[in-house]
Amino acid sequence: MNASVGFALGAAALFGLSTPLAKMLLGSVSPVMLGGLLYLGSGIGLLTFRMVRDRGWEPSGLTRSEWPWLAGAIGFGGILGPVALLLGLQQTTASTASLLLNLEGVLTAVLAWVAFKENADRRIVLGMLAIVAGGVILSWQSGGPAQGGLNWGSLLIVLACLCWALDNNLTRKVSASDALFIAGTKGLVAGYVNVALGLATGAHHLPLSVMASAMTVGLLGYGISLVLFVLALRGLGTARTGAYFSVAPFVGAFVSIVWLGDPVGPGFWLACALMALGVWLHLTERHEHEHTHEPMEHSHAHVHDEHHQHEHDAGWDGNEPHVHVHNHQQIMHRHPHFPDVHHRHVH
Repeated sequence: MNASVGFALGAAALFGLSTPLAKMLLGSVSPVMLGGLLYLGSGIGLLTFRMVRDRGWEPSGLTRSEWPWLAGAIGFGGILGPVALLLGLQQTTASTASLLLNLEGVLTAVLAWVAFKENADRRIVLGMLAIVAGGVILSWQSGGPAQGGLNWGSLLIVLACLCWALDNNLTRKVSASDALFIAGTKGLVAGYVNVALGLATGAHHLPLSVMASAMTVGLLGYGISLVLFVLALRGLGTARTGAYFSVAPFVGAFVSIVWLGDPVGPGFWLACALMALGVWLHLTERHEHEHTHEPMEHSHAHVHDEHHQHEHDAGWDGNEPHVHVHNHQQIMHRHPHFPDVHHRHVH
């Protein structure tokens, strides 16, 4: 098997496993404290890896104007997101939570369309509708008649997906900087904040073994998973890496059913099928774009012949380069493409 494929599948497996493992830890750690320990483990691990890679501490590369974007990403994705997920996990099964994490991609794209005016494609929209339909079924059937058919744990997980969608769109503002610094800083800062909040709300005297287990899950599920994802990107590109990584929610659901013994019914399998269809529609997308070229000014040496005739200002000596306008406003072309590392946009 290609090493890059192994990296991508390893990243998906580690991230998928983090949900059922976090569910197991919730029995002995509060959601806020657990969220802090998960991200603290990730942050310490990633920043240590970065220092080893660079043989010391290197500047982040962030400009002053980019720090507020990173701060927003840390607030939504590192502090609020994991707490919402873990609060939701207290009230729902790990298998349901794993599948609901498919909604993060949907919400990321919707925010990108609204805030950044990205392109939408019919196939992508259909895929999103299938994923959303699966999410609605999961949220409804998990609640049962006693809760009026609505599971608040599922809604909290959807809230976590929204927080991470905001995180993704804010992070795109600083994406030109070192990814390990961004992810490591997010983990370290968010981890310390949530651990402090956990201690302030009474989460004292945790056994060292529990703390070590939580930080290890965070390092593996959020830290090492990211490193493997970046390694896969180098060999596979964005589209193929995303294709392999999209199995992560299904890995989490499978492990939850087999290992934790989560009960599942017809509604779960229907939701699973709809979400799988939505992911397939996303991964097999092939579409066309219209491109309009704006007016462009440039200077170049040229010879006046039958193919290149235009008037010059008075005083031009016939040899010096000059500027003139090529108007391509009305020229449009459409071309098919597959989104990859060289042609990236959010759908």
